[in-house]
Amino acid sequence: MRFSRDVLRIDAEGEANRICDFIKDQVLQRYKRKGVVIGISGGIDSALLSVLCARTLEPERILGLILPEKESSPVSEPYAREQANALGIQVERVDLTPILSQLGVYEKKEEVIKRLCADYDPDQDKTKIALPWNLLERPSLSIFSLIVQKPDGSKRLFRLGADDFRAILAAQNMKQRSRMIQLYYHAERLHYVVGGTTNRTELEQGFFVKHGDAGVDIEPIAHLYKVQIFQLARCLGVVERILNRKPSPDTWSAEVSDEEFYFRMPFETLDLLLYAWNKGVETSEICQVLGLQPVQVERAFQDFESKRKATWDLRVMAPSLCA
Repeated sequence: MRFSRDVLRIDAEGEANRICDFIKDQVLQRYKRKGVVIGISGGIDSALLSVLCARTLEPERILGLILPEKESSPVSEPYAREQANALGIQVERVDLTPILSQLGVYEKKEEVIKRLCADYDPDQDKTKIALPWNLLERPSLSIFSLIVQKPDGSKRLFRLGADDFRAILAAQNMKQRSRMIQLYYHAERLHYVVGGTTNRTELEQGFFVKHGDAGVDIEPIAHLYKVQIFQLARCLGVVERILNRKPSPDTWSAEVSDEEFYFRMPFETLDLLLYAWNKGVETSEICQVLGLQPVQVERAFQDFESKRKATWDLRVMAPSLCA
């Protein structure tokens, strides 16, 4: 197919049927399980998977697990419940805050933040980390910064060194891994599979946690770019508030979108560039279709390559000497 702004458009009904056939085959035939457990976050990916599973299986065969913690967005749970109620699927809620507190997640993160921001108050201030925005507009290094938001709305920005970044991320990643433990507890209790919600944009660029949100049995939407997730979700009736919500990791006390946190450009541009990079589309053709300069395309491709190389280990099985 010739590269164009429409190259990622899909036949929504045909694609939904294909995914539903995959879910049915995997759950009932390959795994021979009774149903699916989904971590429903109030975000677009888990909402779409819930809808697809509800088209495939009876509602009583689907469990939506809501897994909040004290730094979750206040809208996540009501949005998740609204989608679950619209589908008539079962819902259970597990507050992860006590578990994460016992693991020292908040304490470990706060130790690093306090070294950087002397007046940081964990009871009042909100925090997030992010990469420099507007990758296409200006060159910048892929170095994360810590942002501390004060109650008066002011923000403090601190560039993170490698050691501090790894320390914060290691603590934060325990949130996704704690979610995975809860999903598998309920899946094994009910004789269900765990349904994954990673999409292709996240998979290819390493935006997921090993043995966390990647710890699942099936990945029904991992072949879809993020813009295709939105296309399918709109056509299949995902609730409006979720469709209008900016995708977010929802693990930071301050609001941060996936684009701000990691991808560095809007999904509408990102996915077309990622597709072109994967398919080897000529730079001149990309520039003509997207209205970009060659230097901007080169900058994006360098970022894609850097992320793919840095996260290669997330996409492979553990090495062994097995024949």
